[in-house]
Amino acid sequence: MEGTNPVNKKLAAALSGGAVLVLALSGCTSDDGNEKLDAWAKQVCDAVQPQAKKIAAANSAIQKETSDSSTPVEVQKTDAQAFQDMSDAYRAIGAAVSKAGAPDVENGEKKQQDAVKELNTIASSYASLKKQVDGLDTKDQAKFADGLKDVATELDKLSQSGSDALTTLEEGEVGQAMARQESCRSASSTPAAIQG
Repeated sequence: MEGTNPVNKKLAAALSGGAVLVLALSGCTSDDGNEKLDAWAKQVCDAVQPQAKKIAAANSAIQKETSDSSTPVEVQKTDAQAFQDMSDAYRAIGAAVSKAGAPDVENGEKKQQDAVKELNTIASSYASLKKQVDGLDTKDQAKFADGLKDVATELDKLSQSGSDALTTLEEGEVGQAMARQESCRSASSTPAAIQG
């Protein structure tokens, strides 16, 4: 199983290296809450939390499948399902941010629209990674390993592309309002376990 193991480890490393978006909350709180903004943040955070768990679980599944004893078929099945779950989760987060409407801050509407667009782009990227994994030849060990390398490269690019619009959305008052939400605090602590 020499061929796929190092590659799938690379895949797992790429995943934990930053492809996981979960709101990067500053954790700073302020006492002068804005009720409208707090309500918006609560709506988004409550919707994000289960999706963050789904992303973390998909991440863990790929990492578990990096053992030497995993066959190409097992790796393919696990990775494809994980990418599908991630795609669904990012799309759901995008829908939640869209449904919440614009936050009550300067340029709130533009920030919200940019974040939704970015989340949908990330969701589409994971969906295409799933297609790529589904198309790999599991009967030929060498071809499968090469195909996985390409997937790992794409995943790496995806993790490098970052989440600028999300970062912009979470700046300032919005980030503070989100940091006050229990569901965002617990969502932001999830990825720490995955960084291994």
